[in-house]
Amino acid sequence: METTRLPFDKRFRGYLPVIVDIETAGFNPKKHALLELAAVIVELDDQGRMEITERHCANVAPFKNAEFDESALKFNGIDPYHPFRMAIEEKDALEKLFKPIKKAVKRNNCTRAILVGHNPAFDLSFLNAAITRTQYKRSPFHPFSTFDTATLGGLFYKQTVLAKIAQTAGLVWDNDKAHAALYDAEKTAELFCQVFNRLDYLEKLDQMNQQALAKNQDIEPSN
Repeated sequence: METTRLPFDKRFRGYLPVIVDIETAGFNPKKHALLELAAVIVELDDQGRMEITERHCANVAPFKNAEFDESALKFNGIDPYHPFRMAIEEKDALEKLFKPIKKAVKRNNCTRAILVGHNPAFDLSFLNAAITRTQYKRSPFHPFSTFDTATLGGLFYKQTVLAKIAQTAGLVWDNDKAHAALYDAEKTAELFCQVFNRLDYLEKLDQMNQQALAKNQDIEPSN
């Protein structure tokens, strides 16, 4: 039986939040290779609670004449040309992730996706560079707007490092799996869902309190 879901179109001005994480061979999106790309789709259940519904990822082959920062490769542990990576070309990787995102945007009555990330300016810069490099048409993502879970972590949990936010929020965190695009995207998505659902609960609780207060004022006898 198919799950009944509430569409996202009224919640974020017609944008569907999609959590993205990217692993790269450095910090310059025009010079350094994009190596891993992951996207996690979140949607609302029939009660309006946000949950993860899809996970997509791809290992990406370095583009022609890409450069590599050895410190970045040491940090993420990726061998760009290892045969077991089963890496695909950038344009194919974009299509692999963008196709299900476009479907999710459509079924949620949204106009486009908005990138959610941990310090998302980095991820969006590499994503946009790959889109330009491959001349990919009709990206589902807003070209510059993002949601930042580092900011949300600072506000809600007094932490800005993803691992520390996750641990403070009571999420399971495995350092041995960190710095893989899909794992980091999943943990960022879990955090984003938790913050959203917490806010939604507090908003509904406030509405109930306001309604109860108004009702009490209506029945209070006048002097």
